[in-house]
Formats: sequence, structure tokens, C-alpha cells
Amino acid sequence: MTDTERGATELAVTGPPLVSKRQVLAVVVRRGGPKLVEATLIPGLLFYACLVWGGLGLAYLTALTWVYGSIGRRWAQRRPVSVLLVLAAVGITARTAVAVWSGSAFVYFVQPVMGTVLTGTVFIVSLLVDRPLIGRFAGDFWPLTAEAAENPGVVSLFRGLTLLWAGVNLTTAALTFGLLLSLPLATFVAVKQVTGLGITMTAIAVTITWSHRVACREGIVRAPVRAETPIL
Repeated sequence: MTDTERGATELAVTGPPLVSKRQVLAVVVRRGGPKLVEATLIPGLLFYACLVWGGLGLAYLTALTWVYGSIGRRWAQRRPVSVLLVLAAVGITARTAVAVWSGSAFVYFVQPVMGTVLTGTVFIVSLLVDRPLIGRFAGDFWPLTAEAAENPGVVSLFRGLTLLWAGVNLTTAALTFGLLLSLPLATFVAVKQVTGLGITMTAIAVTITWSHRVACREGIVRAPVRAETPIL
């Protein structure tokens, strides 16, 4: 093997890994998907089912039981408790306590709207102080080295994604509040889940596409080369 061939081989071995957008999605789903399902999707579905078939009191109790049961199961198995699950427990406990104290279902559902507005505001504030919040969450969904996180292109990406998710939170809050005011309770719970999931999935798709494009441009990963279709 000549020196030129050896150099080309070493570059191929040590160069950026070959990663497709599909692989990025698979990693994100594998690392973050189960946590989201456990902390948000399942409690929401249980709440809706119990609300329709058993009433608001049973819905409160079932959602609380699921969240704290999940935490207890992880402790018993000596498994780490995800941050999302802890936040879900704190949030649902506070919401239920305030709703029971006030005797109003409206209060129970308007609290997450206020929380979502606050989250969107925190995203914006993190931009104003030049510490984009997405940069703190990125490692939970994708293995990111310190060198890559300090890349100017990646830093710019974090700013853009922080602004994107600020908009997602504020849009979701406005839409949810409008639905809460205009729909019956059971219908609101169902429509809220569907619309919220739709907005979130769209934002995730944009996030993955944007991140993959920047990572390829900055030489952090390489995109697979599509085979050209032969001209017959």
C-alpha cells in the first residue's frame, strides 16, 4: 500500500461517522422516547379514560398513582429516575392539589397552560443571556462531545432551536387555552392530546433535519451518499 493509499484509509477510518437522519431519529427515540411515554403520554391517556368512564376524581387518582408507581418501581429496581418523571410528579401533584382545593376542573387544566407559557419565556430569557437552553438538553437525546458543543455552527444551531422551541411552547399554550375555553371537558382532553402531539412531532422533525444538516456542514458527521439512478 502506498503512502497516499494509507493516508486515505486512515482518513476514512478517523473521519466523521456516517449518520443519516433516520439514524438520528432512531437514537433520539431510543434515548428519549420511553421517558416521554412514561412521564407524559401514559398518564394523559389514563386520565382521559378515567375521566370519561369514572369521573374527574378517579382521573386525578389514577394519574397520580401511575406517576408515583413508576417512580417507586424504579427505586425498587435500583434504576435511575428520569428528570421528566420527577417533573411530571411535581407538576401533577401541584395541579391536583390546587384543583381539589379550588373545586374547579378549569383550574386543573389552566395550570399547565401557565407552565407552558413560563417554559417558553425561559427559553427566550436563555437566549437573551446568551445561554441557549437547548444546549443543556441536547446531551439527553444525542451523545455530544464538549468539542462539538463549542463548535460555532452548533452554538448557532442551539440558538435557533431554542427560539423554535420557545415558539412551540407559546403556540401550544395559546392553542390549549383556546380549546379549554371553547370545548366540553372530555372533548378538550382528547383534542388537546392530538394537537399537542402534532405540534411536538412537527417540531421534532424540524429539529432533527436542522441538526443533521448543521452536523454535516460542520464535519461532525457525514450524510450517506445516495446512489444515483442509472439512466436507461
